[in-house]
Amino acid sequence: MFIAIGIVFLLIYAALVFYIGWSGWSFLKPAISKRFKLLYILLIIFLAISFILGRFFSTQIILQIIGAYWLALFSLLLLLLPVAHLIIWLFSLTRLPRQGIKKTIGILLLTALIGIIGFGSFSAYSPVVRPYAIMINKPAQVEQPLNIVVASDMHFGILSGKNHAQRMVNMINELKPDLVLFPGDIIDDQLAPVIDQDIPAILANIESTYGVYASLGNHDKTREGLAELISVIESSNINVLYDEVTLIEDQFYIIGRKDHSDKARIELSELTEGLDHTKPIIAMDHQPKDLGIAADHGIDLILSGHTHRGQIAPAHLITQRLFENDWGYLRKNDMHSIVSSGYGFWGPPIRIGSRSEIVQIHVTFE
Repeated sequence: MFIAIGIVFLLIYAALVFYIGWSGWSFLKPAISKRFKLLYILLIIFLAISFILGRFFSTQIILQIIGAYWLALFSLLLLLLPVAHLIIWLFSLTRLPRQGIKKTIGILLLTALIGIIGFGSFSAYSPVVRPYAIMINKPAQVEQPLNIVVASDMHFGILSGKNHAQRMVNMINELKPDLVLFPGDIIDDQLAPVIDQDIPAILANIESTYGVYASLGNHDKTREGLAELISVIESSNINVLYDEVTLIEDQFYIIGRKDHSDKARIELSELTEGLDHTKPIIAMDHQPKDLGIAADHGIDLILSGHTHRGQIAPAHLITQRLFENDWGYLRKNDMHSIVSSGYGFWGPPIRIGSRSEIVQIHVTFE
């Protein structure tokens, strides 16, 4: 079954790459000699497999960068090329002069592509602070409002590197948090680039009254193994809660769940069993699934990421269909759900229709 799905996926991907390659050649053909056609074909094939090769040869940084930007080009060209072909076809139905129309459309297409990638890079590397204010109808003897700062989906690695990490630490400290929470996807599948850039030492500079806590996401997996990953993260003074519960100052609970894809994930009923439900319960669950189950088990605030709000529009239309809350705030009975679009990015280092963000939540208790 999985093999059949994989073959279908590869066939669809190959067809889309062929469409992009054929379209590109049709625009370039008037300006480039036909003897470069073979070189062009080889270039398209290399770009098409560059992201996959980058994952296999993880030490080849240039290959991974090329692969990431190929995904950006691939996504954008699938949106822009049909529009370009449609305009050319509409011109063919009129009596307007057709000479040079393909060249003009090609120049406009290239300009749009450069502009969108520039804007998308800005949206990815220039995070904003997204504020929320909620009330939990339970008492807690802490200074109010409790200032919680949340960052998810940092995907630290080659492209989301030490500068992006330092930017995050500076932004968090400027918010003077009482509590910092990271609900998953702290790294991007590979631990070596994180260690090589000394990102753990940068994260260790986060200042928070009640500490920094994290759960793990679907990309928090490495060749070095889970124990090594958690050890590196916790060297940053970050407490990893891996299907675990901790009580802060005897006032409120924090639950960190294993990712939804983890087959060893414990049922929420088991994690909440024996807790004092008169105290506020805050949960980190990377993927915003099973919100009804969380509400039924007394969770007061659940924090998630994973969706990236689609990252590149119109993918947000898909995430909206997949998740009850794919971004922002949702109240379900007495439970508050907040989903972040993420601080980093996966694959292409661009965002269109979404923005990298840090979430700040002011919580009052009754």
